[in-house]
Amino acid sequence: MSAQTWLLGGTGRSGRSIAAQLAQRGLTAVLVGRDADRLHAAAEQSAAETLLASSLGAAAFEIRRQRPGVVINTVGPFTTTAPAIVDACRSVGCHYIDLANDVAALSAAFEMHDAATRAGHTLVTGAGFGVTATESVVVKLCEGRPVPVRVRVDMVPSLAIEEGTAGEALIGTLLGSLEGRQITDGRLTSALIFGDALRLTLPDGSQVTTASMPLGELLAAHRASGAGHVLSASSEAPSSFAIRAMMPAVSTLMRWGRLRSFTVRRLAQVRVKAKERPRDHSWGHATVTWADGETREGWLRLGDAQAYTGAVPAEIARRLLAGEGSPGAYTPAALFGPALAEACGAEYLLPKPTR
Repeated sequence: MSAQTWLLGGTGRSGRSIAAQLAQRGLTAVLVGRDADRLHAAAEQSAAETLLASSLGAAAFEIRRQRPGVVINTVGPFTTTAPAIVDACRSVGCHYIDLANDVAALSAAFEMHDAATRAGHTLVTGAGFGVTATESVVVKLCEGRPVPVRVRVDMVPSLAIEEGTAGEALIGTLLGSLEGRQITDGRLTSALIFGDALRLTLPDGSQVTTASMPLGELLAAHRASGAGHVLSASSEAPSSFAIRAMMPAVSTLMRWGRLRSFTVRRLAQVRVKAKERPRDHSWGHATVTWADGETREGWLRLGDAQAYTGAVPAEIARRLLAGEGSPGAYTPAALFGPALAEACGAEYLLPKPTR
C-alpha cells in the first residue's frame, strides 16, 4: 500500500482546500476526477498529482489496483457515492474519509463499523466544519463527566461564497435535510424543521439566530455524549415563522421522487453571486445539561469554515498514514478526541458551569 492520499472531487472548492492542506503537511495528494483540464488546473495550485477516472466505478477500480493509503471523498450525495468507494477501500485495507453532513449518510457509515473493524481499516465520516466543530465541543464538555440528559449543538459558519452554481450533489444533500429530526429518549424521531430558534450572543459580542436542522451534527453529538435528548441547529437555517410554517408541506412534497429530482436539477443550475465572509470567525457551540441540573456551555472558535473543512480531513489523513487511529467507523472527535480541533487551528472557549 502506498503513502499517497487520493482526493475524489479534488477540483471543487473543498477539494482544492484539502489539497493545499495536504501539501502543507508534506503529503502526496492525487486529485481524482473525470475532467482532465480541471484536474490539471487544480493540481498546479497545490503541486498535486492527477488521476483521470471517467466514473465512480472507474475510481473504485483504480483504488483496488493501485492501493492508496487514504482516500478522501468530497463528492456528494454521500449516500450514493460512499458505498462503492468504501467497499473498494475495505477490500485493500486503505483508509477512507468523507465530508458527509447529513443524517442518512452518517447513519450508513456507522453501519459499516463492524465490517471496517474486521478489515482493519478506518472510516471517518463528517470530516468537515459542522460535525467536527460541534462534536469536539461536546466531547470536551463531557470529559470525565457522567452521561448528560440533554445536548444542543449550534454551528455558525463564516465563509466566502464563490460565484457559480451549487451543483446537484450539494443541492441533493441540502434537500435531504428538510425532514425534521431530533434525538428523543435515545431514538431518532420526527421534529419541526427550522424550529427551536435561539438568539445566541457569540463570545465576540455579535449575535446570530440558529434554528434546528437535522444535519450530521445531530448523530455525532448523540454518539459523543450518550444524551437521551439531542438537538442540532445552524445559523444557516431560516428562522422566520412564515418559512417554518411552510416546511412540513415542502418536506412532504420532496418525498415524491420525480418532483425531488426536478427540483434538484433546477436549483443546481441557479447561479449565485460571490459574497464575502459575514464575520471574522466561525463557531461551534454546545450546551450540555446533566441530571443534577448543572449546565455547561462551550465554544470552538476558528476562522474561515471552508479552510477548516480543508484542514480537518488533511490532518486526519496525516494521522492515519502515521498509524494512528483504530479500525472501524468514526466521526473525527470520536476517533482522535477534542485535541484534533486544536491541531486544525481552532480554540476552545469554556465559560464556567451554571445550575
